[in-house]
Amino acid sequence: MKLFETRTAPNPRRVRVFLAEKGLLDDVEIIQLDLQKGENLTPEFVARNPMKKVPVLELDNGACIAETMAICRYFEEAFPDSPPLLGRTPLEKAQVDQWLRWIDFYFMTPTGMAFQHTTGYFKDRMKPFPEWGEECKVQASKFLHFLNKQLADREFICGDQFTAADVNALCTVDFNRVISQRIQPDQTHLQAWYDRVSQRPSAKA
Repeated sequence: MKLFETRTAPNPRRVRVFLAEKGLLDDVEIIQLDLQKGENLTPEFVARNPMKKVPVLELDNGACIAETMAICRYFEEAFPDSPPLLGRTPLEKAQVDQWLRWIDFYFMTPTGMAFQHTTGYFKDRMKPFPEWGEECKVQASKFLHFLNKQLADREFICGDQFTAADVNALCTVDFNRVISQRIQPDQTHLQAWYDRVSQRPSAKA
């Protein structure tokens, strides 16, 4: 299997951490793409993912899977003996999905939009709107406050074990650095959770 990704991008990191938690990282050949050079825009890559985004998983039979959670879902189902990260029971699976949507819609998306529209990183292929980027930064900040409250009486974001919700939240908290946003001093529950999950070996993947 081959994983096409960009080391510094947050979504590929989510997949790497997920694979590391499952003990499957060494089962995948990781191929780096330079997004600024447009290596994700070549005909060869577009054939793998017409949306022109990373990460993309290419299976040994040539089939390709794009989108972070679709890739993670494949590994969850294809390797059932590895530690479950998307829930064990129907209720747990639904709750993890709930949190994944919250993190994607209300945290990762505004963080990504703030990055794209305030830094001009992709100004050669999109028109940045700095004011929109600043508003997105505010929305990401609000989710940090929300997450801090939710973590007041729990060790992990969803349930009694580390899940993909923790993976995605960790990677998004770290990605907030590119928009100069950090965990605030009064967000003590969030900071305690962040310190715990950052110490896991998978966080270095």
